[in-house]
Amino acid sequence: MEKYSVVFLPDDIKVEVDAGISLLEAARQAGIHVKSTCGGKGTCGKCTVKVTEGKISGGQGNIPKDLKEQGYILACNAMVESDLSVEIPMEFRLHEHQVFLDDQQEGIVSEGKLDILGDFPLNALAKKISLELPPPTLTENASDYARLITELKKHMATERLTVSNAVLKTLPDILRAGDWKITVTIADLEEGQEIVRVTSGQDDAPAYGVAIDVGTTTIAVTLIDLSSGAVVARQGTYNRQADFGDDVITRIVYADENNGTEKLQQVVMETINDLLNKIFEEQDISMEEIPVAVVAGNTTMSQLFLGISPKYIRLEPYIPAASQYPIVKAKDLGLSINPEGMVLSFPAVASYVGGDIVSGTLVAEVAKHEELTLFVDIGTNGEMVLGNQDWLMCCACSAGPAFEGGGIAYGMRAMAGAIERVAIDKETYHVAYKTIGDTPPVGICGSGLIDCLSKLREAGIIDRSGKMQDLDIPGIKRGDDGPEFILAFAAESGIDQDIVITESDIKNLIRAKGAIFAGVRIMLSMADMPIEAIDKILIAGGFGNYLNVPDSVRIGLLPDLPAEKYEFIGNSSLKGAQLALLSKEAFRYAEEIGRSMTYLELSIGNAFMDEYVSALFLPHTDFSLFPSVQI
Repeated sequence: MEKYSVVFLPDDIKVEVDAGISLLEAARQAGIHVKSTCGGKGTCGKCTVKVTEGKISGGQGNIPKDLKEQGYILACNAMVESDLSVEIPMEFRLHEHQVFLDDQQEGIVSEGKLDILGDFPLNALAKKISLELPPPTLTENASDYARLITELKKHMATERLTVSNAVLKTLPDILRAGDWKITVTIADLEEGQEIVRVTSGQDDAPAYGVAIDVGTTTIAVTLIDLSSGAVVARQGTYNRQADFGDDVITRIVYADENNGTEKLQQVVMETINDLLNKIFEEQDISMEEIPVAVVAGNTTMSQLFLGISPKYIRLEPYIPAASQYPIVKAKDLGLSINPEGMVLSFPAVASYVGGDIVSGTLVAEVAKHEELTLFVDIGTNGEMVLGNQDWLMCCACSAGPAFEGGGIAYGMRAMAGAIERVAIDKETYHVAYKTIGDTPPVGICGSGLIDCLSKLREAGIIDRSGKMQDLDIPGIKRGDDGPEFILAFAAESGIDQDIVITESDIKNLIRAKGAIFAGVRIMLSMADMPIEAIDKILIAGGFGNYLNVPDSVRIGLLPDLPAEKYEFIGNSSLKGAQLALLSKEAFRYAEEIGRSMTYLELSIGNAFMDEYVSALFLPHTDFSLFPSVQI
């Protein structure tokens, strides 16, 4: 096949590609990640580039009029027909996210008990044991492995101990190199124990484990000292699968239509391995020192992590491949820990309530207390759990990617330059904002969008349906698709363009918040309980940590309950994975939680749609549900 060279500017990165591939794929091959909310369907208008030299075919689609007039095209459907030079402005690229990893280091408290463990015992999924074996003689001639097992039995129960051929091949030389003094690393799982590594001499370093949260938008990794429970290191970034679409549906479609399951598995593994390599370099340890990893993610992310096609998740009756996942060796996944290391995945409940929610429910102890708790994780999907020690129910609302910046004209993820806080003067309509990193604004992220929607309503700029009221208000202008309100003028922005929120953006946000609140109402209705019966609301996830609760109540996203009932618990998916690393009993209990949850399929019947339609106003059609909000 004919090859052409493509040079990407301003990076001056050159890549040779096959004729006929898209500029979006060429950029991926060059290691440049371009925004593509719709997964390359030509509908989101985010993958905007300019060809400065050469010939392409296609490139048309949903491009803002002003950009089209400047010669911009869509990378997803622009095909390479010659050698090219292509300019990709920084505002159309994916950059490092602000990933919430928690500042505190979980560790030993004064009572000698780990904070994160709660009532669970410290019984980690891996351990290291130093041994000195008696050397063989002509009369005492047991095999090397039998000698090892005999000595191990003096230190631990070994009824179901196994060893791989790869480890066994190294054993004779290691025993003799260490003069029969060795350190054995064992994965100590509920299903049995396996020797993962044997090294010569006495190794005083602890056994380590890796906790991994595979989110649709972001990925976070922590390195845990399994003997003390301390978090040794942490890293996070965006999930590079975002190159193939912002939400799980676009990725499922890509996996199905492009035979892309293997590609998406490879991309998520590359993202995780890069984070692991940063940790290993920072801590001066090797991948061989990691015998175990625990992974939490939603059902689609978990299946893609394991290389399982998720295509039936989006097809009625919405059935995942599995709810309980097998333990897999790291070498079979390409995960950069010890190749013989064990990888455990949190169980799923259903197609759209996955291991991340089970992990969060575990660490939040929802099922351990009498008080009625609402656990909410707001991200690309809105997933929630309602219940207590007696019962648990859960559901997932298709909120869409609006709170992650998807489908919003200047929406973006939480990166440098994203507007994250908004205030609007009710008299002058002057906008004050705060950006991540205190840099000039280049867009607006989820927390800023919620602030903005609340403040627009409070200032009277929009009505309860989200329609802009008075087109003579300073800051409102006519855009290509209707009225829009200027949040930052071109002169102060970092992209030399006005940053606006459009009436269409506002409608998208109202639909997203309506879906989440409707999900809460449906669960309460099924339990025959009023909103006031909720004793505690736990807000999980990185986005949740930056959520402004009063504004979220004002727009009708969250229930109108006293502020003291709300609690932010950070990345509960990652914390649950850490807890499971430290306690076999905790992981076993998580499996019980997954089996005990009642899943509500919201697509059945009209109840959800009725609640959803009622929630498509600010804050709601039923004023009595929001008594503290001034209408």
